[in-house]
Amino acid sequence: MNYHNEFLDQVNEEDVLGGFWPGIQLYYPPIKYSPKNGEYESMEQATERMRKHAHQCQAHTLLFDLEDGCRQKALSRELLIKELPIFPERNFQIAVRINPFRTDEYEKDLQMIMKVAQHIDVIVLAKAGELYGAAEIRDLSAWLVGVNPDIEIQPIIEHPRSLKIADELMAFPAVKHVVFGIHDFSKAMAIHLTPEGWIDELLTYLRTLLLEARIAGKGVIGGVEVLINDTPMPEKNIEPDDVRRWLDLHGDHESHVVHGHAVIEAQMGLTGKQLIHPYHIHLCKVAFTPSPKEIKRNVEILQAAIAADALLGGAIKFEGEMLDPPMFGKALQTLLRAYALKSLDEKDKRFAMDVLKKLPITVIRENWPYGRI
Repeated sequence: MNYHNEFLDQVNEEDVLGGFWPGIQLYYPPIKYSPKNGEYESMEQATERMRKHAHQCQAHTLLFDLEDGCRQKALSRELLIKELPIFPERNFQIAVRINPFRTDEYEKDLQMIMKVAQHIDVIVLAKAGELYGAAEIRDLSAWLVGVNPDIEIQPIIEHPRSLKIADELMAFPAVKHVVFGIHDFSKAMAIHLTPEGWIDELLTYLRTLLLEARIAGKGVIGGVEVLINDTPMPEKNIEPDDVRRWLDLHGDHESHVVHGHAVIEAQMGLTGKQLIHPYHIHLCKVAFTPSPKEIKRNVEILQAAIAADALLGGAIKFEGEMLDPPMFGKALQTLLRAYALKSLDEKDKRFAMDVLKKLPITVIRENWPYGRI
């Protein structure tokens, strides 16, 4: 049977695929405390650090923190106003975590954003919905229309009150992903988290949030690790076997924990993870991103399904496994996940789009709810 969804010929790639995911988000303090000197950086020192390190960010998102992790808020805003417009060409997003809705610091954050709105991709709203509910997202969305309507909002779910109305917070077009703020959430629930076991300790709440997000067609960004490994994993290690070998030979306890958590979060379908240390970036990137061999295998699965006319019904035998449409959907998800994390080459992206054109709209939505079709 010759399937072809002519509707997809009339819409652009962004509408179908929903754009790129937040992926690995690295918290970056604008003005940082220096333990060595026992004082906060000067503007000159912060500027030098930003140009040396932030400009070469290897994460998918560089996240400037103006809330809990920022003591020198006024100076940090001044730094961002000065530095964001002169960032070199970049292949990562810039996000700013702002203070809770309608606080004095929130209003000052918005004043700053007005001055550099064209250089910001995402606003991460701290303690979203805790006091005023979904009205916080409604008002911030309306404000952004007149400032830069392309800026996304990522609400942080940091309280059971916010989790309870997560579906309302995700109802706005400006919200494509929400953040699970594990440390504040666990504090509000009086749950004592352990660095190794926090996923199991919060699993019920994480699954609840994932369920609401999947229904709404939104993504969930995972938790911040507090363990810091002593040695970064070399970026040449991208295949699962190479990663496991490096962890076995060179990885410390912290590396194993951080990478293991990222693997679980990726398997659960999260669309990103927040980090506080650069040594976590590659460990988590390889956990979240399908490797070249994984992409190749899933392309071959879909090619075999199409050749057997089984994409929408029927089964095939592939490398000793019986595969049918749900497995084909997962193979397609792997390719689209690679695209969303900027690791799918042009040839494989065109193939994925060709597969999508063979599917009914309802099946596309089941497999990939992040687009706007």
